[in-house]
Amino acid sequence: MASVSFAKLNASSSQWIGQQPFSQRQGSPARFPARRVSVPIRAGSYSDELVHTAKSIASPGRGILAIDESNATCGKRLASIGLDNTEPNRQAYRQLLLTTPGLGEYISGAILFEETLYQSTTDGKKFVDCLLEQKIVPGIKVDKGLVPLPGSNNESWCQGLDGLASRSAEYYKQGARFAKWRTVVSIPCGPSALAVKEAAWGLARYAAISQDSGLVPIVEPEILLDGDHTIERTLEVAEKVWSEVFFYLAQNNVMFEGILLKPSMVTPGAEHKEKASPETIAKYTLTMLRRRVPPAVPGIMFLSGGQSEVEATLNLNAMNQSPNPWHVSFSYARALQNTVLKTWQGLPENAEAGQKALLVRAKANSLAQLGKYSAEGENEEAKKGMFVKGYTY
Repeated sequence: MASVSFAKLNASSSQWIGQQPFSQRQGSPARFPARRVSVPIRAGSYSDELVHTAKSIASPGRGILAIDESNATCGKRLASIGLDNTEPNRQAYRQLLLTTPGLGEYISGAILFEETLYQSTTDGKKFVDCLLEQKIVPGIKVDKGLVPLPGSNNESWCQGLDGLASRSAEYYKQGARFAKWRTVVSIPCGPSALAVKEAAWGLARYAAISQDSGLVPIVEPEILLDGDHTIERTLEVAEKVWSEVFFYLAQNNVMFEGILLKPSMVTPGAEHKEKASPETIAKYTLTMLRRRVPPAVPGIMFLSGGQSEVEATLNLNAMNQSPNPWHVSFSYARALQNTVLKTWQGLPENAEAGQKALLVRAKANSLAQLGKYSAEGENEEAKKGMFVKGYTY
């Protein structure tokens, strides 16, 4: 049934890409006289800076620390160690992360929530400056979260385009140089052609606006782990989603050299009866990327999506056992922070131990980016899965 329903998705989605089937969109000499068309790829006055920023983030042995959880989600993390969700507690935790000595050796970018972008340490030093001193590029989450998508199969769409240009200009002034917009696709819900199109179009508009404001856009259509589907089904959906995303990126004149991608790894659904090995996940994921992602894109920064810390690192390592056309790295949140949070426990005397725990995970993923990681010596806590059904960010 899965293949049949997906065939229907292909057929229907071809109708709304350009409002005509693929075969008609390409045209024919008899019906459409040949004419030379020039399609400008624009990134405003920031073109050179965008390329430089993207290459800086996609540098060997480094990846992204994602600490852009909303205040509500950050509150859930703090509650897990018995802390109240207050600004001083959020500040203390983020200070621990962002002031870790030596972090810049393994981390090239940090995605911040808006509150964090404007915060300082307890000593009055801006978090942005803490990052810049370690040659870590500050980034900013710009979407406004997921809401129900009317007319869909209980799916979501990502809001936040209203006012994005003015907000992005302010974020740039504050020191941000890249942006993140996360939308999701659910395999158990279809996905419907409407949800795929909405995800792709929203990402493309966000990317164009970000580049026009000097921010490198991270393009993230997360294909959720929820479900009991096979890895083949995930590959099928991922290829469909990324083909739509790049079609609309091109329609919006987004400069591919000035973007970064944050895809899900191609895995079986979290509830599937058989787990896939890192080698299998690498094979399917790289197959999808080679079929859909132009080599002009400088960096692929994978999300962990509820995998355990060790799983996420092993899978990344498997993808870097041979050369790739792009920098294949990480943009992890829970897969970098889980052990840190449990080590810290909200106690000032544990701050240094928490920072050391962060460096352990950052170094492990740095080695994975270089294809040199080994799981030997990893503790049991790092091997625990973090998948949460219906997880909200």
